[in-house]
Amino acid sequence: MNRTIRRLGCGLLSGALTLVLASGAWAGTTMAQIKDRGYIRVAVANEIPYGFVDSSGEAKGIAPDVAKKVLAEMGIKDIQWVVTQFGSLIPGLKAGRFDMVAAGMAIHPARCQQVLFSEPNSSYGDGLLVKKGNPEKIHSFADIKNNSKLKVAVVGGSDAFDVAQAVGIPESRIVNIGSNADSIATIATGRADAYAATGITVERLAQKSDRVQPAEPFVDPVVKGKVVRDWGAFTFPKDSDAFVKEFNAHLAKVHDTAWYRETEKGFGLSSQDVSLAMKKTTAELCSGH
Repeated sequence: MNRTIRRLGCGLLSGALTLVLASGAWAGTTMAQIKDRGYIRVAVANEIPYGFVDSSGEAKGIAPDVAKKVLAEMGIKDIQWVVTQFGSLIPGLKAGRFDMVAAGMAIHPARCQQVLFSEPNSSYGDGLLVKKGNPEKIHSFADIKNNSKLKVAVVGGSDAFDVAQAVGIPESRIVNIGSNADSIATIATGRADAYAATGITVERLAQKSDRVQPAEPFVDPVVKGKVVRDWGAFTFPKDSDAFVKEFNAHLAKVHDTAWYRETEKGFGLSSQDVSLAMKKTTAELCSGH
């Protein structure tokens, strides 16, 4: 996704995780650069299950597990994982702090102007986290829009902010927070009445506290007559065309395996989510179709 993910990693993580803060921008990732250097730097934003680092320092999730498989097929096995805030993923790519992102970032036309995306690797819908008992009877973004007293929280830089604005929620009623971890307190204390994220993220957050719950039933947001659903992919700097082309070739082979289907479902994607992942192309999504 992603969509929301945060907290700049520090040197406390060891093993497979190495925090790299390189200086200077790269013109684009190439196989020659990777081979000369001997490793690839891949960023995650620490959002379960899209891309995160566990307590042992191992990167896991919907995107990292597939990334490791694809990169190994390309002959790249030394991965240095970078943990950063979601809002820093694209700036970090452009500044050359890492070579690719494995965070399930949704493919949007505005992002396509700044970075390159692989073909889609995942598909997911939205959800809302609300106070236990859902006292405001929130079941959709439209419910928030239509009640001037309600506020919705989103992580800065996430797709949820775009969705909230697209359905007509004024910016004055959108509360920006730093991370998923902040959402429970934000809702429980009344700073916001709901927290918007992907459905999977909302379900996982609800399991962490008895003060909140998913808004159920939930009605998918509709923008310009279309139900909102996102397709997540791997992200690369501009001018990495050759690398992305090779990555996509190996990604297609991985997608055509039982391992891929079982791995993705193991992280909480439904059979529908998995089957829909390859129903769109990056070209279509970058063009806005």
